[in-house]
Amino acid sequence: MSENTDSQGTLWEIFVQKKAGQPFVHCGSLHAFDKEMALQNARDLYTRRGEGTAIWAVPASAIVASSPEDMGPFFDTTNDKVYRHPTFYQIPEGIKYI
Repeated sequence: MSENTDSQGTLWEIFVQKKAGQPFVHCGSLHAFDKEMALQNARDLYTRRGEGTAIWAVPASAIVASSPEDMGPFFDTTNDKVYRHPTFYQIPEGIKYI
């Protein structure tokens, strides 16, 4: 058995989209033996009151994450690209969110 598989099946991470066009939000984890079972279990656990319009079920073993120890070196590379920050632009009056 792999590290994310046990007698309950593979560990899946579940993301739910509440309304079309909105971002997917991580809701939790569950075990399932295949992708269809993962989607059905996710639907039953996380959208039983009509809270969602779409579900992503991702095997936990497929998720790659940065390490907290690499926070400085990993993210500091964007600070040398000042054009990515809107400090050179005039924001028109009346604009609330950019």
